[in-house]
This record gives sequence, structure tokens and C-alpha cells, in this order.
Amino acid sequence: MERQIHCLNKISPVGLKVLPNNYKISDSLQENVDAILVRSAAMHEMELPKSVLAVARAGAGVNNIPLDRFAEEGVVVFNTPGANANGVKELVIAMMLLAARDIRGSMEWVKENKNDPEINKTMEKAKSAFAGTEILGKTLGVIGCGAIGSLVADAASKLGMKVIAVEPSEAVIKKNAELLKEVELVNYDELYKRSDYITVHVPLLDATRGMLNKEAFAKMKDGVIIINAARDALVNDDDLKEALKNGKVRRYVTDFPNAKTANMDGVVAISHLGASTEESEDNCAAMAANQVVNYLENGNIVNSVNYPNICLGPRTGNRVVVLFENNEDTLASVLKTVKVFTKGDPVYGSKGANSALIADVSTKVEGLEKLKGVRRVINL
Repeated sequence: MERQIHCLNKISPVGLKVLPNNYKISDSLQENVDAILVRSAAMHEMELPKSVLAVARAGAGVNNIPLDRFAEEGVVVFNTPGANANGVKELVIAMMLLAARDIRGSMEWVKENKNDPEINKTMEKAKSAFAGTEILGKTLGVIGCGAIGSLVADAASKLGMKVIAVEPSEAVIKKNAELLKEVELVNYDELYKRSDYITVHVPLLDATRGMLNKEAFAKMKDGVIIINAARDALVNDDDLKEALKNGKVRRYVTDFPNAKTANMDGVVAISHLGASTEESEDNCAAMAANQVVNYLENGNIVNSVNYPNICLGPRTGNRVVVLFENNEDTLASVLKTVKVFTKGDPVYGSKGANSALIADVSTKVEGLEKLKGVRRVINL
């Protein structure tokens, strides 16, 4: 069966090469497209053809995708957590060094004085203006120890920093235990109180929006350095401006500048380079493509952000995928209908308002589409 994939952004050829031979790249978002690969293109105003079964974001953030609406339309959205983690980790280390020593100011001085024939002498007098500190022995506070935060914590520890962290999820701590073995887990107040540097690695949610604000800054050391390679809206810009002005924050280094922070004194702004390495783009594209193929061919949902992650392994015969509202009545109806056809126990789960079920079946399952609360049925 031929499959059609549409790319909303330029996707790494490495990723496209993992697609099977029967997968074709469609130049337009036409009615027979099965899945979409996307990076940063805005999809909130986009109407998808009814044929689209999946959207895969070649990256971690999904703010550009209407997750709830696509879930209601029976479209599974995937992302690629961890695929770009090393690229972001390396940039965060560079951001700390840029903050510790005024490397940018020093480079600008050289550029401004490049025509001075005695520059090698005059710079010896000028360089004191750009002197800084070392990160060795300093305390780094890591907020969020997922794929990126845990790598940052491990790298900083190996560079001789004392690392403390906040991570509320026991599952995340267990998953990244090896990387966190030199890390002291603390609460927010303790992290703010003790950290010389703070780096934030959490998704942008209602609960995290503006989390670094006046109240948080007040609990921090005077002269703290804040690194933000996650999302700009995690920081309250107006409160940050005041904290920079009064010296509470010595420097703010961000990979997500906006119209406010790009014009603040004390800000080192980088043009969203975190995942912009050849390796990260290749890894994200390949991971996104593989997840789409796994879903379209096997019905397995791996790394979805709007439906539960469920898996039955490789498909050897007929299989059905059902996407539906998360309520007991719909689940009971789906299980009752599928039971007649199943060759083994189905796998199902829920995520928020959305549920999914996969089952190996003896033949094509009829009648599921008519059940109340069912959004999409895929017979494979």
C-alpha cells in the first residue's frame, strides 16, 4: 500500500531515507496524505485533509500544533524527545561560559579595535573590563531533569560544578538515574537559595508559564545567572528587567529572545540554536519518520503528546486501532465490539481526555465508527 507524507518544513534527508520504498513525499497537503512531518511551521489555523492520520514534530516542543483539536479529529501527534538533547546540552554549557566571562564583549572590543597597529599591547590594558569568573566549584541549579536537563546536570558535574536539581517526577528520576548520580535533588526554595547558575528545562504549560518571576527572583542569590534554552515565556519579562536592573540577576542568557529581552541590558541572546546542529536535525527527522511508520504500519503509538503511548509490537496479521473519548461507557462499548474479533488481549490507555486501543483481530472490525465517542478507526 502506497503512503503519502507531506513535509511542512524542510526535513533532513537522513530522516526521509528511513521511510520505506512505498512511502512517497507529497508536494502539497492533498486529500490522500497519510501523515505530516513538521518542525516549526504554525499549524493552529490549518485544516487537515480527513486522510491525515498522524503529525510528527521533528523536535520536542509542540506549541505550534493544536494538540486538542487534532486529538478530537483522530489525528495522533508525535514528538521526538531526546533526539536533540545533546545539541541543546552543549549549547547550555556554552551559554554558562558566555555568562561567566564576558567573551562577547571581548570579541566586540577586538572587532572595534582591529585597525589598531598596537592592538596586541592595548588589549592588555583593556581586557580587565571583560574579566569574569570560573564555573569550577560553582553551584548549578537544574529545573527539570528530563532528556536535556539530566545531560546538562551530568556535564556540569563533570566540569567540577556542584549540581542541585528540582524534578517532581519519580519516573523521570529513575529513568535518568545514571546521569543524576552526582546530583542533589532539592525543592524550589532550596534551589533558588543556593544556586549561582540556574538553568530551566521544562515544557511551557499553564503551570510553568512565567514561573521565573518576581517572587522566584526574590528567593535567589544576588548576582545569579539564569540560562533559558527552553521557552521564553517561562520567564516573566517585566520582572526579569527589574531583577537585572537591581543586580539580583547578573546575566540572563537565552536561546529564545523576544522583542523585550533582546533589548535588555545584561541579556546575552542567541538566535534559537539549541537543536540547530546537523546531528540533532538528522536524529529528530529519523525518529519522527520511524514513529510515523510504526503507527501507520503497526498501529503502535510511541512518543505521542496527545494520545497514550501503547504498543503491540510488529503486526503479523490484521490489526485495528481505535481512537476515542476517555470515558468508561465508550471504552466498554469499544471493548465489547472488538472482543468478537480479537486474537489476543487488546492494549489500551488514556491520556487526559483521549483514549486509544490496539488489538490483533481475525478480520476487519465493523461497527466501531458508529459508537458514541469514537473518533477514528484504522483497520490494518
